[in-house]
Amino acid sequence: MGKIKRILLTIALLAIVVTFTTQGTLAYYTTTGQATNVVTSGNIRFIVHETTDQGDEFPSEGVTVFPGAVVSKQVSFENDCEHPFYLRAKIVYSANDENLAAENCFKLDIDTQHWLLKDGWYYYNGIVEAGQTTPYLFTKAEVVGDAVNNSYIGKTLNLSVVAQALQSENNPLTGEDVTTAAGWPQE
Repeated sequence: MGKIKRILLTIALLAIVVTFTTQGTLAYYTTTGQATNVVTSGNIRFIVHETTDQGDEFPSEGVTVFPGAVVSKQVSFENDCEHPFYLRAKIVYSANDENLAAENCFKLDIDTQHWLLKDGWYYYNGIVEAGQTTPYLFTKAEVVGDAVNNSYIGKTLNLSVVAQALQSENNPLTGEDVTTAAGWPQE
């Protein structure tokens, strides 16, 4: 019986050695880990500047005009962030009387060298770099005399500018101009 006990003891010891060796090998080849990645998106900020030809801020309460008057209103956009972007602007006309049409009451001197009109939006022809201010979209608004008749007396006409910016980093144009950039919001 001593010989059988030694054989069984040897087999048991070999099984223990094989078990420890296998566990070490399995631990070496199978490991588990976890990674946490934080992705923070940047933001785009711009300032709409509305000034007069004297350099003053355009009055928020507006101005009183008459047919044929020319109002100095210089509109530009400043990139107020660290990221370059594409920019587009829309001119919105309204009146405080729903029976009046405001869109035919103004004649604007749009800068067509730097701004491209497409689908009702004026697109800045280029990228607005960090800290850069665009050329003026327009510098004056003329009240069209033959469009403004006596029904406009005492009424308020509004000319507002709405703008949108779109990142230009990692957003190549798919065509010839900025209107082809990916991501312009649908109206």
